[in-house]
This record gives sequence, C-alpha cells and structure tokens, in this order.
Amino acid sequence: MRNKDSMNLTNEKYAVEAKGLIKTFGDHRAVDGVDLVVPTGSIYGVLGPNGAGKTTTIRMLATLLRADSGSAKIFGYDVVKDSQIVRQLIGVTGQYASVDESLSATENLIIFSRLLGLSRLEAKRKATELLEEFGLMDAAKRPLKNFSGGMRRRLDLAASLIAQPPLIFLDEPTTGLDPRTRNQMWDTIRRLVKSGSTVLLTTQYLQEADELADRVAVIDHGSVVAEGTVNELKESIGTSSLHLSIQHTQDIPNARIIVEQVLHVQSAVSPEGGMITAPMAAADRVTDLLVALREADIKLAELSVQKPSLDEVFLNITAEGNKNSQANPNQKKKGDIL
Repeated sequence: MRNKDSMNLTNEKYAVEAKGLIKTFGDHRAVDGVDLVVPTGSIYGVLGPNGAGKTTTIRMLATLLRADSGSAKIFGYDVVKDSQIVRQLIGVTGQYASVDESLSATENLIIFSRLLGLSRLEAKRKATELLEEFGLMDAAKRPLKNFSGGMRRRLDLAASLIAQPPLIFLDEPTTGLDPRTRNQMWDTIRRLVKSGSTVLLTTQYLQEADELADRVAVIDHGSVVAEGTVNELKESIGTSSLHLSIQHTQDIPNARIIVEQVLHVQSAVSPEGGMITAPMAAADRVTDLLVALREADIKLAELSVQKPSLDEVFLNITAEGNKNSQANPNQKKKGDIL
C-alpha cells in the first residue's frame, strides 16, 4: 500500500485538506463544518478557547475519531479509506504526557521504538538521539515521577518523533510550561519544520501562534471563524496605529489638531497625557505630519507604529461570534467535548 513515490511527499502541496468536518456528541455539535488547508512544510496554528473544537478536530484528522460528516486527506490520503497509511505519516502529541512514570526516559523511548518495529539496537540509538535533541541526557535514567512538567512535555514530543513523521500534530504542547521551557519547545518546533516536517499546532496562547504559525485558523463554537496569516488577521480588524509622545505637554492640544488635519482621522490622548494615538490608514502621510509638527515647533519624545495585536484580533472575532449567537436566540447552541 505504500505507493505514491514510495512515500516521497515533497511534491505534495498540502499536508492536510479537510472539508466540512462535523462531529456531534449527543446534543452538542462539537465540530461544525470545519475546513482546513495546511501547506506542506509549514507551521499551521489552530487557535481557540477551551471547548472551541480544536482537539476534536485533531482527533478526526489523526484517525482517532471518525467524523459524522465531511472529509479529510493527509498528503492526499483519505483519513478513513487510507487510515493505515495516514497513521504512518503522522505523529501526535496530546495535551498530557503519554508516558509511563514508573520508567526512565530512556526506557520509555526504547519501548515506544520497539512498538514501532525498530530493533533493540536501533531503539537504543534512537532513544539516545532524541534525548540529546531535547536536552534530556542528564535525566535519561531518572524515573519520570521526578521529572518537571516541562521535561515530561519534551519527552512526550520526543516519543512522537521516533518514526520521524512528515506531519506532526501538536495539541497544546506548551500547556503548563514556564516561559523558558516554552521558548525551548518553540525552538524545537522550528527545527522540526526546517528538517522537513509539517506541524499542525493547536494552542490557547496567542503569543505562541504569533511566534510560530505561518497561517492561523481561529475556531470558536466548533467553526472556523477566521483564517489567514497572522498579519492578514491583524489587518482584518483595522489599520496600524500611530503613537506620538509629545515632549512638552502644553503642545499636546495643538499637536492633536495637526495630527487630525494631516492624517484626516480622529485621534485620542492617553489618560495619563502625553501620548497621542491615531489610526494610520495612509502611511505616506506620516512624513507630512512630521514636517507639519516641526514647522509648528512641536518636539516629539517618541514615535512608533503598532499593528493590532493577535489578542485584539481574537477578542474581536470571538466577540462578533457571541453577538451573532445572541442575535439569534433560536439558533442551536454549539459546544465541544474534548
């Protein structure tokens, strides 16, 4: 069954193609028509709050749960019809470490390797290689019950990479990690993609999606409510804003008038004073603004341009979804069971 150029997937344009995925548990529509297209060789982020439908979607794509409706392909293979092939192409890391705490890190990795068909010698070599990659050699023989949360998450990810799968599902891989360990995990994820893997990452951390993802899908109440690059999503809720810190507070009223006249926008002054903020719809007018301020002898302490944050995007998008639900009181409520 392993055809398709002997599993050479470098020419496959998409690692994941999902259309209209639906999954219902009792009265709850956990996933409601999800469409996803993940380009090969990318990091794709699926962002959403608890209960949004992220994990259920991953489980369907990973052949762990059968969809009620819709279809999905992994590198062109149908997740239902070609489930055995699909399982050879993926690695899955869940929200909680799937390791045996009574064994050492080395013993866990050797067991996983043997289960995947590696010889005893190959399993030992692979375990050592992965422990070095994830910075766990010093704790290789230590019982897992003495591992920190971050060490367990790294070992769990290492176990999912034993077969070096071309597609890796990471379901909230940095949940509960301290900032330093989280940054280490981010570096590892970047290295995986550089080495040829594709990563589909679910997360609740907006910064994580901003740091890692080439494209992001925002899921809320079981549906994809927005999709695009991080910059596209930021631009979808408005333009960048111009922040001007005025050196002398007595110049603020006049500076604000000039800002509004030159940029043709409404501006605002920060509550503590000294900072004028205005939408920047036309970047080419900033030069004109600086000239006008200089001619008025208004000195700036600081000037910066800021794009909307991913936090603002997320809150804006999910707020719109909640408004639509409230405006439709007879609409069936959607939820998720993870």
